[in-house]
Amino acid sequence: MEKSWLLAFLLQIIATEAAFSVGGGVGVNVGVGGVWFGGGINSPTPSGSAVSKLSNAYTVLQAWKSAIKEDPLGILATWVGPNVCAYRGVFCADPQDEIADPNGPVVAGIDLNKANLQGTLVSELSLLTDMSLLHLNSNRFTGTIPDTFRDLSSLTELDLSNNHFAGPFPTSTLLIPNLLYLDLRFNSFSGPIPEEIFNKNLDAIFLNNNQFDGQVPGNLGNSPASVINLANNRLSGEIPFSFGYMGPRLKEILFLNNQLTGCIPQGIGLWQDLQVFDVSFNSLMGHLPDSISCLNEIEVLNLGHNKLSGDLPDMVCSLKTLLNLTVAYNFFSGFSQECAKLYFRNVGFDFSLNCIPGRQMQRPQPECSVIPGSSLSCLRIPIPSAKPFVCGTLLETQKTSPSPSSP
Repeated sequence: MEKSWLLAFLLQIIATEAAFSVGGGVGVNVGVGGVWFGGGINSPTPSGSAVSKLSNAYTVLQAWKSAIKEDPLGILATWVGPNVCAYRGVFCADPQDEIADPNGPVVAGIDLNKANLQGTLVSELSLLTDMSLLHLNSNRFTGTIPDTFRDLSSLTELDLSNNHFAGPFPTSTLLIPNLLYLDLRFNSFSGPIPEEIFNKNLDAIFLNNNQFDGQVPGNLGNSPASVINLANNRLSGEIPFSFGYMGPRLKEILFLNNQLTGCIPQGIGLWQDLQVFDVSFNSLMGHLPDSISCLNEIEVLNLGHNKLSGDLPDMVCSLKTLLNLTVAYNFFSGFSQECAKLYFRNVGFDFSLNCIPGRQMQRPQPECSVIPGSSLSCLRIPIPSAKPFVCGTLLETQKTSPSPSSP
């Protein structure tokens, strides 16, 4: 996507948000080429050659309008007449290249973020096959996601966050062929997370703040995503072994506030570009894996509110990019001078409510007499015990070990 195309889109979104308090979404690798216009701002009347596609869009949007019961901001007052490019929140594109449709503008995006609409989604929306983004966060949509959404062949971004959707995971979203960004957070989806989601070519997966339960699918490591957020659900079991085989693009992964047990996988150290790792408010046990010392880009490491034990290693406190290290509410029994230096480095460091002798704000001694999971062995990837741990050792071991998906 050329920079001029992205700039034109961003300026249009900003202008629409300022004028109507609708929008605020940012498109990434979106559109069908050309120049964006629409959203109710000086939208030109389409030429006769574009009538067929826009006439189809008119039928679709009127069907959706009839399913929206409350519109306190009056957004849909502009959804009148056949010129859908003049509708607020609707963006058209005038294709400019030879691979795009030469017959004039098409509906290429809908951005109704923060519109406070109450209603449901309709199956007719799947007929907008040129639409590359659908942003509907911070509304009051209810019900489920239509199965026909699988037909949105151009869609790359789907943001349904902060609504009132419910029911099982909307599997139709996993059949959208070119989807890159999926945001379902802050809804009431429930049941298991399907393993197919981690086989998709998604760059961002936001499933946090729902009611998903069951185990994290074992093929988690297949995902090429840079951001995965599974926080604030009801997930149980262990973090899958395949986590150690995730793609090199992974920057942030959040498991916080679930019901996870077992160890932090040794394979965490493979991802030296990881910036945020948050497993707080679970029931993880055992010692920290030495491989955490390989997280050369880590900024936020939150291990708080678990049942972890042992000494907090120097290798963790020596990480140069750390901005915040939280190990509070665990059963750690000590840390060294390197960890004490974190305060002088302006690193947030919370070690309260552990079992560290001579430190204030620790657990009462009776709570420290029995350490949960003290006999648990957390080493999952074999490393030669005769050699001191170095980051390259883990990578070489991973290269020579069979992947979790191998028979």
